[in-house]
Amino acid sequence: MIAAVVSLTLLGIALGWVLGLAARYLRVESNPLHEEIQQMLPGVNCGQCGYPGCNGAAEALADGKAAVTLCPPGGPTLVQALAAKLGVAADSAASNGPPLLAHVNEATCIGCAHCGKRCPTDAIIGAPKQIHGVIQDACIGCGLCVEVCPTECLQLRPIASTLKTWHWPKPALSFGV
Repeated sequence: MIAAVVSLTLLGIALGWVLGLAARYLRVESNPLHEEIQQMLPGVNCGQCGYPGCNGAAEALADGKAAVTLCPPGGPTLVQALAAKLGVAADSAASNGPPLLAHVNEATCIGCAHCGKRCPTDAIIGAPKQIHGVIQDACIGCGLCVEVCPTECLQLRPIASTLKTWHWPKPALSFGV
């Protein structure tokens, strides 16, 4: 019994040492820009960018194969951050309106639960055959839930102004009196 324990312990130590050496000497170096961009992306892997997840989108951005406006859930702030990181000009297409969040019209919701299965951030709450709701703080406005709703009770609406989201509007410039 003791011989079996000692032999398995020695075998575990030897194999662990071999794996440690292999990890050190056989490591594949990755692009550090790819890792930095992946940390900047939201990480919800919703697929709206056309890539299978945020890892694929970060790889395409690092290689210069994708525009900085590819991530709708990131919004204009992510576009600006990616443009600054990559040293490219940010397109104005990403900031063409206020951010949108999902809203459920409770009068027409039948509780089919299709929307909850598609939400990448689990922002939709509710059970089958029950009225659903949206947790506004968790919603990223991706629109995946709107596509699958059979009664069209889900809509994307602009964020309501609160003390946290309100900003002073820019004054209109007028030259001449």
